[in-house]
Amino acid sequence: MAVMVHDMPEDERPRERLIKDGVDALSDAELLAILLRTGTKEESVLDLAQQVLAMYDGRGLIGVMEMAPSELAAIKGIGLAKAASIVAAVELGRRIATKASRKNTHISSPKDVAIYAMPHFRYELREHFAVMMLNMKNGVIAMPDISIGSLSASVVHPREVFRAATRYAAASIILLHNHPSGDPHPSFEDLEVTKRIIKAGHVMDIPVLDHVILGDNSFVSLKEEGKGGF
Repeated sequence: MAVMVHDMPEDERPRERLIKDGVDALSDAELLAILLRTGTKEESVLDLAQQVLAMYDGRGLIGVMEMAPSELAAIKGIGLAKAASIVAAVELGRRIATKASRKNTHISSPKDVAIYAMPHFRYELREHFAVMMLNMKNGVIAMPDISIGSLSASVVHPREVFRAATRYAAASIILLHNHPSGDPHPSFEDLEVTKRIIKAGHVMDIPVLDHVILGDNSFVSLKEEGKGGF
């Protein structure tokens, strides 16, 4: 028989522990349980939270972040209202992380590029190809998506890249895209498209400074590796 939260000692309940000990003291399941607020007749809210985290091959919070509201709402004990609360909390966290990473908009290394761009790509399930637009002082003007592809490939043409670069009046650009597999090492296609865009950059007089590929908390700079025409 499940132990319900209201049957637990008060100082062991997730909400009370958060207030007393701080958020760092709580597990992922306990934090999710606070958002869910109630369980079902058969299982406690903690059991329900653990069930949600165990879905999608045990990917935990990452799996929850990738779930659509309708998927969450279909789980017994959640419904539309709780699903909306979870999705809203996830989106708030994503926006906070994105804004925090973009306080420093001066780019001086591939690591700066990765720190700036990682929150934008981290939880995407498809390849996104973006271009970081820089001014004369290597400050970030914008970072628009140019192409969104399949699970394993995005298709991008130099024409689309430099149409965006001229629209933003970029002095130089940095190419970047994510690998949903988590492995940032370049494919043959990555290297070939980089070479084509670099050549077009020479014609347009808009230098391509680097192509940074983002993986799971990792990245590869083609310029640092001397690949793709750099």
